[in-house]
Amino acid sequence: MRAAEFREMTEQELDAKEIELIETLAVLRLRHKTNQLESTARMQQARRDLARLKTIRRQRTAAAKEA
Repeated sequence: MRAAEFREMTEQELDAKEIELIETLAVLRLRHKTNQLESTARMQQARRDLARLKTIRRQRTAAAKEA
């Protein structure tokens, strides 16, 4: 997902997406360890999406403290 898509989400949607990404990453790691993962790029994409989500959340927190 793009950062702009995360910025449009509400806090509840971000919470749900974060849980989804963490679960997806866990499944991908398991498949990678058991040699059932077809594309390791999916792991990288999930990690980056999770990092983007956390960055957006941190930016919102900083903006709220500033205001």
